[in-house]
Amino acid sequence: MTAVAAASREAGHRWVAPVPAFWFAVLIVTVLLSNYGRDLSKAWDARWMVRYPSGWKLPIASEISAAMKWLVEEASFGLFTFREMTRGIAWAIEVPYDLALALLSTGLMQGLGSDAVQLVPPLSWIAVTLGVVALGHYARDWRLAALAGGAFVYLAVFGQWDSAMVTLASIAIAVPIGVAGGLLLGIAAYRAPWFERAIMPVLDLMQTIPIFAYLVPILFLFGFGPVSALVATIIYAMPPMVRIATLSLKGVDPEIVDFGVMAGCTPRQMMWRVLVPAAGPGLMVGVNQVIMLSLNMVIIASMIGAGGLGYDVLASLRRLDIGAGLEAGIAIVVLAIALDRISQALAARRPDHRESGAEAGLIARHRRLLIVIAAILGAFLLGRLAPVFQAYPDAYTVTTAAFWESLVAWLNVNLFDTLEAIKTALLTWFLLPIKRFLLGIPWPWGIVVVTLAGWHFGRWKLALLCASLAGFIAVTGLWPKAMTTVYLCGASVIIASAIGIPLGIWAALSQRAGKVIGVVIDTLQTLPSFVYLIPVVMLFRVGDFTAMIAVVLYALAPAIRYTAHGIRSVDGQLIEAGIVSGCTPRQLLTRIRLPLAFPEILLGINQTIMLALSMLVITALVGTRDLGQEVYIALTKADTGRGLVAGLAVAFIAIIADRLISASARAARRRYGLEGGHG
Repeated sequence: MTAVAAASREAGHRWVAPVPAFWFAVLIVTVLLSNYGRDLSKAWDARWMVRYPSGWKLPIASEISAAMKWLVEEASFGLFTFREMTRGIAWAIEVPYDLALALLSTGLMQGLGSDAVQLVPPLSWIAVTLGVVALGHYARDWRLAALAGGAFVYLAVFGQWDSAMVTLASIAIAVPIGVAGGLLLGIAAYRAPWFERAIMPVLDLMQTIPIFAYLVPILFLFGFGPVSALVATIIYAMPPMVRIATLSLKGVDPEIVDFGVMAGCTPRQMMWRVLVPAAGPGLMVGVNQVIMLSLNMVIIASMIGAGGLGYDVLASLRRLDIGAGLEAGIAIVVLAIALDRISQALAARRPDHRESGAEAGLIARHRRLLIVIAAILGAFLLGRLAPVFQAYPDAYTVTTAAFWESLVAWLNVNLFDTLEAIKTALLTWFLLPIKRFLLGIPWPWGIVVVTLAGWHFGRWKLALLCASLAGFIAVTGLWPKAMTTVYLCGASVIIASAIGIPLGIWAALSQRAGKVIGVVIDTLQTLPSFVYLIPVVMLFRVGDFTAMIAVVLYALAPAIRYTAHGIRSVDGQLIEAGIVSGCTPRQLLTRIRLPLAFPEILLGINQTIMLALSMLVITALVGTRDLGQEVYIALTKADTGRGLVAGLAVAFIAIIADRLISASARAARRRYGLEGGHG
């Protein structure tokens, strides 16, 4: 126990260790250069230090645009052109999508446009709800069945059914393709270590490049429409499946593998009959991630031709129709909750090994499935007889649009002065000083500081990576916009951390508070990113402050989750040692819990930065002047090179932050003897 107490005291001493003099000197130089860099550059006749010379810029954007034009118009593989190949892929995706859309939304149609005639109606709202209820019961129990059924009834009652079915049709196609593609790539990475090393940087880029950046090349390759939206959704949602599939296959018990070898399995049998079934629970977690990311993509996908709930939210944002936008956004959340709970239950479900008897017939072995099919067919036939069973009557729909609009109007009328005072104070004393500081740093010194940080945390490899990525941003002429992005992201992360870390501590120390905070952050994480913009714009209008508020709301959850997890994971023996040593609750927190949870808190801040950067591209719609706006302008002008270069700049900022914070978290774990702990 004495050793444990000594360890806790040592952790406390490390927690309050002074900042090294070297980094204090770097900070002083940075502040001086930020304030007086322009004057020095004029005095030394070195204006290139402040503004990167246009003659030094590399024409990367124009080269990418030219390459994309050649690829679309001239590239050929002999038997077919590149354009024909992409059109073939589009056809292969469009056929099942049209079938899913007909089944859920439009029905089987004959003819085009206004001349189209419906031959067979889609599944009725009762039939679809019954199918979801049956799936929920199969996945777990009647409670889940009731939750899933209630979610779909909500969609009908609140008038969101038609749009929700269009969204569900796209999810029904994007998720299987994303899961299958991710599983195959994960298997390849499992079998070939060189392929895993090659694909991981690609996955990093896929997850950090803003989705807006590759909407333009997707439009070039696949045209405007729902197929392009599905391709973009698959690209966005697939990377987690690849990572989880690789980790799940590696995590299979070696004894199971040995059993397969002794049974004489071929490599194919070993993979599909042993490894994949054994890794099933982990793979279902990947399926859950693909579903949630696909739903998070529905609004962005609506910008290139997808309909459904995403289009409703986007159209409401353009009209500043807060009621309709929030209703459609809440409908996405309801759909996400139903699909998330069902997929989680399927991931945890164990096979039913009850014997049915070899002599049992088809009906006995598949009684539940046949009952469900019969019920769905019955509901379908009822829909043909009575319209109320086919489509939920419009006369009985409920809307909350007027409530949300009146609430925002009341807030604007009664709290305008207070909100404006808060906005002005934060802009004057927080946001603008950070912006002036970062934009004033000469780009060469900025690269030097990032390189020094890389050397400090990871020696020459990380230093070289940081210098290369920061140098790319400079040579493309995007340094000022990148610094604006860093300013908005940094300010948002500071506020999100200032709110999230105390809430995480509270959630960890109080079970009741943990439950309430958990519900709140679950809601924040399931709300589509665009939904945050609607009420914030109505209250604060457009600008950096509006963007910051939306980013804080979107990126808050990881700071809370990781802090709470880190506090809960502290060794109970250390807490007991602190109590025996006479520590007060405050001392237990500041001397033991926080120091030992510090690596987890750092990782939470890392994830907060990632979410903030992904949200900043969306906040370009409300008037920011950063890399997000550059990506959005490229999308509106169909400028492939400009969009990809700006997207790469955002990704490189994310990668630099991720590598530096991850390295510092590893160093903290080593200092506190937690190298084998969670991370």
